Amino acid sequence: MARRPYNFSAGPATVPEAVLRQAADEMLDWHGSGMSVMEMSHRGKEFISIAEAAEADLRELLAVPPQFRILFMQGGGLGENAIVPMNLSRGGAVDFVVTGSWSLKSAREARRYADVAVAASNEADGHSTMPAPARWQLRRDANYVHICSNETIDGLEFQTLPDLRALGCDAPLVIDCSSHILSRPIDWSRVGLAFAGAQKNVGMAGLTMVFVREDLLDRALPICPSAFNYKTVAEAGSMFNTPPTYAIYIAGLVFQWLKAQGGVAAMEARNIAKARLLYDALDASDFYRTRVAPEARSRMNVPFFLKNEALNDTFLAEAKARGLLQLKGHKSVGGMRASIYNAMPLEGVQALVDLLNDFARRHG
Repeated sequence: MARRPYNFSAGPATVPEAVLRQAADEMLDWHGSGMSVMEMSHRGKEFISIAEAAEADLRELLAVPPQFRILFMQGGGLGENAIVPMNLSRGGAVDFVVTGSWSLKSAREARRYADVAVAASNEADGHSTMPAPARWQLRRDANYVHICSNETIDGLEFQTLPDLRALGCDAPLVIDCSSHILSRPIDWSRVGLAFAGAQKNVGMAGLTMVFVREDLLDRALPICPSAFNYKTVAEAGSMFNTPPTYAIYIAGLVFQWLKAQGGVAAMEARNIAKARLLYDALDASDFYRTRVAPEARSRMNVPFFLKNEALNDTFLAEAKARGLLQLKGHKSVGGMRASIYNAMPLEGVQALVDLLNDFARRHG
């Protein structure tokens, strides 16, 4: 059987082949039920069993403490940019740390519902470094502090979550971890709420996972729609409205696959090895440039630029001919971007490195 291409898309992104094959096998008849998962009632015993298993596996994989509720919602990360302030801001002060395009977009959206201030920003250096937490200007009356713990477009990642209490701040920390969820552990002692769209590391678009500490559940603004009220959704077990059933099913298969691979600790070790392999190749040649400081580099999303950008189209054409897909950078920054999520094997990164070395040798 021919090898599938290696898909470096930032999202929707590559899915483990074993998951795709299992979903294909179960498409017409899930476990003898006579139904496809996409045909099932979300309140029927068949789907309830799928959703409960998915939630239990997710809690186990990320060691989510019992005081956090896991919600399966819709709307993606962009939706949560509005849903979070409608639930947590109380219409008052909210502080944002801007480290790239996604946190900047989040802050702009939250201004529709709250008094937003930027506590720190790396815009001045082109989103190439992480603002040191000791320099953050946090307000005493902030209802929460928002960070994007991995910037998909700009390629920055918090290697350690900030400890707000050590900074003299009692506000809960909100993290948008969409593009690196399940690639590394989360220190829940530092988090009040986390959210992540599924379409990067957890399967298909349509599902948004929200992890919210129970003491933060009953703060929603009166304007918050019922379907987006965390307390309402939690009390209904994520079944207040019809959830994204097939996306939850696919996520559940991904969780099972992750457990079979050794869990989050094993995936983190693989991700460190993949990122090191790729960054070492980029750093070894002046034919390529990376803009992010080494200590701030993302393990998941690796933007890079050719020294001669007139060769961009040639590089992409050669990549496609080798079965290396979706390497074009985001339209807002240009260049190239390799997203090397959990489902990207080391062999795929090695194939990209081989192209990088060969292309630089022939065109440098």
